[in-house]
Amino acid sequence: MTAEQLLTTERERAGKAHPDRTVALIRSSFAVVEPQAEDVARHFYATLFGLAPETRDLFPVNMEVQRSRLLRALVHVVQMVDRPDELVPYLEQLGRDHRKFGVLAPHYGAVGTALISAVREFAGPTWTPAVEKAWTGAYRTVSDAMRTAAQAERGPATWLGRVVGHRRIGWDLAVVEVAATEPVPYRAGQYLSVETPQRPRLWRYFSPANAPRDDGRLEFHVRAVPGGWVSRSIVAHSRVGDTWRLAHPMGQMQIARNSRRNALLVAGGTGSAPIRAMLEDLVHGTGQPRTQVFVGGRTWDDLYDFAPLRRLSYDNPWLDVVPVVERDDTGNGGAEIGTLADVVTRYGAWAEHDVTVCGSPAMIRATVAQMLVAGTPLDRIGYDPFTLD
Repeated sequence: MTAEQLLTTERERAGKAHPDRTVALIRSSFAVVEPQAEDVARHFYATLFGLAPETRDLFPVNMEVQRSRLLRALVHVVQMVDRPDELVPYLEQLGRDHRKFGVLAPHYGAVGTALISAVREFAGPTWTPAVEKAWTGAYRTVSDAMRTAAQAERGPATWLGRVVGHRRIGWDLAVVEVAATEPVPYRAGQYLSVETPQRPRLWRYFSPANAPRDDGRLEFHVRAVPGGWVSRSIVAHSRVGDTWRLAHPMGQMQIARNSRRNALLVAGGTGSAPIRAMLEDLVHGTGQPRTQVFVGGRTWDDLYDFAPLRRLSYDNPWLDVVPVVERDDTGNGGAEIGTLADVVTRYGAWAEHDVTVCGSPAMIRATVAQMLVAGTPLDRIGYDPFTLD
C-alpha cells in the first residue's frame, strides 16, 4: 500500500464516526444551543414556514407553547440518543401522534432542514462538519422512525369524545369525564393528546385516570397551570356537551406483571391519575408485584384522589399506599411529612424496585435527583417527558 493510499484509508476511517463519538458531538453541541432555546425554536419555525408555507396552518396562532414543546421533545431525543431500544418506540408513538396535524411525508424533509439550520445558527464555533454529520444522521433516524410508523398506522388519526361530566375541585382543578365515540386504544399509564373547542389547534397531553373501558369513557384530572391556555380553559370553561378530539396514545409507563422485582410508584398532584389507571388495570388477572405507592402534595387538600387509591389498597394485599404532605394543617396525622423526594428516600434506596415517578417536571426532577443520590439505579427509574400544559 502506498503512502497516499494509507492516508486515504485513515481519512475514511476518521470520517466514519464511532457511535460514542456521534453521541458526544450531538450532546456537546446541544449543550451550547440549549441556553438559547427560545431563539432556536423561533428560528426553526420561521425557517420551516418559509420552506413549507402550508405547514403554518397546522399550528395555532400563538406559538409560545408549541415552541416550548419542540424543545422538550428535542431534549428528550438528545437524552436518549444512545438508547435506541427506548428512543425508537418513543419516536414511533410521536409519528403516529403527529397524524393529528395532517403532517405529510414531504414535510419531514423541510423539518430536517429547519432543524439543522436552527442548531447551526446557535451552535457558534462548535459547529463543524463532523457535528453536522452527526446531527444529520440523528435526524434521519428520527424522521425514518416517525414516518414509517405513521404510514403503517391504519387506525384513525383522531377520535371524537363528548364531555359528559365536569366537576370542579377547588379553583384550579377539575375532573372531566369524556365519552369517546369508540374506545381509544390506549394502555393504562399512557397519555393522550387532547384538543378542545375553546382552544382549537392547541393540543395538550393528559393522562386518563382510569384503565381502558369497554364503553370508551375516559376520566381526566386537569389542573390549571400558570400560563396554561388549555388547562385553564378546561377547568373554568369546559362544559357538558363539548366535543373533544383525542389523538394517538403515547408514553411508556407500565407496571410489569410477574416481575421478579417489586414496584415503587411516586405520584405528585395530578400525577396520581396515571398511577390510578395502572393500578386499576393491575388488579385484574394475576401476577401482581408487591407495589408501594407514595402520593403527595403540599397539604391534604392536594391529595384529592387519595380515597380511591386507599380503597384499592384495602382490597388488594399486594398494594400499600402512603400519603405524603409537606404540612398537615388538619392535625389528624396519618400522613408522612415532607416532600415526596425526602419521604421516599427516607425509606431507603429502593435499589431492587422498578420505580415510576409521575407529577410536575419540578417534582420529577427533584425526586429522581434525590433518589439517584440515595443509590437508586438510573435504569430502574421511569417517567414520561410530557407533563406540562
